[in-house]
Amino acid sequence: MTAHRLLLVEDEPSLARTVSDRLVAEGYDVEIAANGPSGERMATEGDFDLVLLDISLPRKNGFDVCRDLRRKGVATPILMLTARNELVDRVLGLKLGADDYLAKPFETLELLARIEALLRRSQAGTAASGAAADTARGYRFGDVRVDFDRAQVWRTGEDGAEAEIACSALEYRLLRFLIENRGQVHDRDRLLDQVWGYDATPTTRTVDVHVSSLRQKVEPNPGRPEFIVTVHGLGYRFDG
Repeated sequence: MTAHRLLLVEDEPSLARTVSDRLVAEGYDVEIAANGPSGERMATEGDFDLVLLDISLPRKNGFDVCRDLRRKGVATPILMLTARNELVDRVLGLKLGADDYLAKPFETLELLARIEALLRRSQAGTAASGAAADTARGYRFGDVRVDFDRAQVWRTGEDGAEAEIACSALEYRLLRFLIENRGQVHDRDRLLDQVWGYDATPTTRTVDVHVSSLRQKVEPNPGRPEFIVTVHGLGYRFDG
C-alpha cells in the first residue's frame, strides 16, 4: 500500500523535524515547507493527502494560505497547527476552509489520531463519490446543483450561467450527508460522528461554523435559511 503523502508547513526547524520524524516512523511520506508561499505552492502543485498548516508563518500566515488554497479549488484536507487557542482563531480557521484545528503544545498521539481521522474521512468521501456514479449523478435544490461524480457544487446566477462554489472537502461532505438524509433531523453529535468521524471538542462549535458557512454559499437568504434549517433544541434538517 502506498504511503499517505503529508505536507507539513512549519517554520520552526526543531518542531518540523520532530513532527516529521515521528510521522515518517508511522509510515507517512512527509515533505516540509518553511514559509507560507512555499507551502501554498507545494500544496497547489503536489499530490498530497493532507496538509498540516501552522498559522504563524513567515511571509504569509496560515490563515491566508488556507483561504487562498480553497479559492484555487485545492480540496486537500487541512489540519491547522498553532500556538493560538482562542475560540475566534479556531472559528476563523474553520470558516476559511480548514478541516480541523490542533493547538500547540499537542500530544503526538492526538496529532496522529486527528490525521488518521481526516484521512479516513477523505477516503470515505472519495469512495462514496465513486459509488454514487452508479445510482445518481447529483442533486438540485433552488439554484444550486451538486455534482456527486466530481464532488463539485454549482450555483446558477441571474444571467443563467453556472458558477462553481468553492467548498472545502469537509463542507462538501457535510452538504452531501444532509442531502442524502434529507428530511431527517440530525443533532450535532450525529453530524460529528458521521461527517467528522471523531469526537470533536463541543466548545469549538465546529458543526455550527460549517453549517453557517454552507448557508452563506447555498442559501438565497442565509439569514432566513430555507434549505439547511435549524430545528431548535434538536439540530439541523435539510429541506431542499
